[in-house]
Amino acid sequence: MTISHRIAIQHAAAEAASGVPGVAALQPALGDRLALAASRACQAVSPEVAPPRETVGIRCEHTRDDEWRVEVRCILCADQRVVDVARRVRDEVHTAVSGYLAQQGTAEHLTVQVTVTRTL
Repeated sequence: MTISHRIAIQHAAAEAASGVPGVAALQPALGDRLALAASRACQAVSPEVAPPRETVGIRCEHTRDDEWRVEVRCILCADQRVVDVARRVRDEVHTAVSGYLAQQGTAEHLTVQVTVTRTL
């Protein structure tokens, strides 16, 4: 799979997760924040470098076993049951990413992990 597939999967997952009632925001991991800061610094030094396409709170990887692993880090609203919202996020992201993979003609295994970082 190419980088564009990874970006498309991240965007599909981010849209699906953000649309779930009870999700206040998606939260980037520390590594994502550092990578974004480094790419902004690189762009400041070399303006011809394309700006990064930021997908906050979503990390995905493609394993050697043709499996996609998608991690969603989210902040939830405190007025709803965390476990219910997290399950719905997992289901919606799984449906969205599976749909994208089906459009690409691949039937790869998909694992979605939801991490709730805090509630508001």
